[in-house]
Amino acid sequence: MNPQYPELFQRYKNNPILTANDWPYPIHSVFNPAAMLQPDSTTLLLCRVEDRRGHSHLCAARSNNGVDNWQIDPQPTLLPNPDHFPEEIWGIEDPRITYVPELEQYAIVYTAFTRDGPGVALALTKDFRHFERCGLIMSSDDKDAALLPRRIDGSWALIHRPVSSTHAHMWISFSDDLRHWGSDKLMMKARRGAWWDANKIGLSPPPIETSQGWLVIYHGVRQTASGSLYRLGLALFDLESPERCLKRGDEWIFGPQEPYELYGDVNNVVFPCGYTIAADGDTLHLYYGAADSTVALATGSISSMLNWLGQQK
Repeated sequence: MNPQYPELFQRYKNNPILTANDWPYPIHSVFNPAAMLQPDSTTLLLCRVEDRRGHSHLCAARSNNGVDNWQIDPQPTLLPNPDHFPEEIWGIEDPRITYVPELEQYAIVYTAFTRDGPGVALALTKDFRHFERCGLIMSSDDKDAALLPRRIDGSWALIHRPVSSTHAHMWISFSDDLRHWGSDKLMMKARRGAWWDANKIGLSPPPIETSQGWLVIYHGVRQTASGSLYRLGLALFDLESPERCLKRGDEWIFGPQEPYELYGDVNNVVFPCGYTIAADGDTLHLYYGAADSTVALATGSISSMLNWLGQQK
């Protein structure tokens, strides 16, 4: 990165950390993992795995240090189930994990690839081996969704990204039962014109609850003559009214620059769906899909991101 700009994330020197060659069964590619720290402090990645049909499923990989020696489930952890959930007929993709203390379970919000386009689905689990599947909770065309870990004013809150013919903004919706959603509110608009995040934005990993607000890492998509360019930005939202944006950075903070990010099934993509936070409460390990082909790791600091946002106009 150009030294005149702050480097908020440092790439792991041995990236990528997971590739199709690491898998115990035949796959085409692995990318866009959700992430969590398990009770025993090991890292679990719930990876999007694509087969040679082009259909995706989810598979767990576990590591003691979150970097290497991954133990990968010998079979898919969560497969699409079109017999019971016809909206999953073309696969399931891009999970985000939130631990919900009230439920004593993990909420996995993922994209179900329907005949009509992507929709948002929900599954609950305590152990990532047994799942309660709730089916589609946001119909197509909608994706890039995550559940907040606690109720807001008595209701569950879901961030998601519906798409229209001209733009894709970030929205938040509310529910009493996790199944039926409404009271939709616009959280943040994609900008217009020449901006790096013009016309299409979306949530990347789940928001980070801080004393200053919900810290959100989001992706912006710029359409160029050679295709789409996916980069990351930062925004901060009110803790009790999360539809209210307190601060939004003008510049992108992390973008494709290494060969494994520049070249793959989809060139010029960094796309995180998960992170873990170290015991110091500040160090963030960001797990991301690189060029829709492999999984990579970058490390940052929550306080540094907040400080950077605080310096924005």
